[in-house]
Amino acid sequence: MSIGVAILGATGYTGAELIRLLDAHPHFEIQHLAAHSQAGKKVVEVLPSIASQSTTMMLTKADAGLPDSVELVFTALPHAAAAQSVKKALDAGKKVVDLSADFRHPNLTNYQDAYGLEHPFPELLASSVYGLTEHARAEVAKTSLVANPGCYPTSVLLPLVPLLKQHLVDLSSIIIDAKSGTSGAGRATKTDLLYCEINESMAAYGLPKHRHTWEMEEWASQYTGQDVKVRFVPHIIPMTRGMLSTIHLRGQGCERWHSILSNAYRDEPFVHVLPEGKMPTTGAVKGSNRCEIGVSVLSETQAVVVSCIDNLLKGASGQAVQNANVMFGLDEQTGLPINSCWP
Repeated sequence: MSIGVAILGATGYTGAELIRLLDAHPHFEIQHLAAHSQAGKKVVEVLPSIASQSTTMMLTKADAGLPDSVELVFTALPHAAAAQSVKKALDAGKKVVDLSADFRHPNLTNYQDAYGLEHPFPELLASSVYGLTEHARAEVAKTSLVANPGCYPTSVLLPLVPLLKQHLVDLSSIIIDAKSGTSGAGRATKTDLLYCEINESMAAYGLPKHRHTWEMEEWASQYTGQDVKVRFVPHIIPMTRGMLSTIHLRGQGCERWHSILSNAYRDEPFVHVLPEGKMPTTGAVKGSNRCEIGVSVLSETQAVVVSCIDNLLKGASGQAVQNANVMFGLDEQTGLPINSCWP
C-alpha cells in the first residue's frame, strides 16, 4: 500500500524530521514538499541532512495546490499560517496532521488567550482530535484532522494524566520545571539563540504564563474531568534537542504512583516507565520516539515525576507519524525509531 503525502513547512526542523522519517516509511510516499520562503529551490539546497531521493524534489509555496494523488498532509507551519492550509487540505478531501497550535484547543477562548489571535475557522475545532496518541487512539483512527500536541504538553501530560485519573494528586500544587534544547525554538534566525548568546547559559522564558500552559490545563482537565491548573516554567538550555520535565506533586498514596504509571503504559511501545529509583535522561531518548518516565517518592504525600522526550520526535514529528499510522490503520510503530542515538 502506497499513500501519497505532502509536507507543508518542509524546511524547518520538524519538517526535516518528517522527511527523514517518511523517506524510510514503507507506506507513506512523499509527493509534495512546500516551504514558502524557500520555494523554487531543491531540497538538497536547503536541507543538508537529507540524502535520499527527496533531495531532488522542488519546493513549492505553502499555498500551492496539492496533487490529487496526495491523501495525507502534514502541516509544519507556524500557528495562524497553518489554519489556512489545513482548511484547504480538508476541503480537498485530504487527511491532515497539523503540527501547529491552531487546532489544539476545542475551547476557542483558550486559543485566543494563549496566542492573542482570532481563530479563522473556529467551526473546525469541534471536529479536530488532540493527538496524544496513547490517550486518543480510537478518536485518531476515525478523524480527518489530528492536532498534534505541543512538545512540552506531551512531556507533561503523559506522566500526569494517569495519576490525575486516580484522583490522587493535589490539584492546588502542580509545579512543572521544564527544560528544552534550542531546536524547540525553530530554525528562524533569532539573536538570543546565536551561539555566543546561548552557549554556557540557561534562561527561563514565557513568564508569567507560557502559551503551552493553556494546552496542559485544558487537556489535563478534558481527560480527567477535573479543573486542573499548573504552574509551568520552561527553560532553554544550550543543547540541540531533548526535553526534560520535572513535575513536583503533592497527593495521596505516593508509594503507589510508580505502579499506577507502570500499569497505565505497560503495553505502550513508546512510553517507558523506568524501574523504581531510576531517572530518565535526554540523551537516552535522543533520536527516538520514546517518552521515558521516572518517579521519586519523597514522602507519603510528596513525589517528583521526571519525563524525557526528544522534542523533535515524540514532541513533534515522531508523534505526528505515529498519529498518521493510526489514521490509516497501519501498525502504530511503522517507520518510527524505538532506539535512541547513543552516545
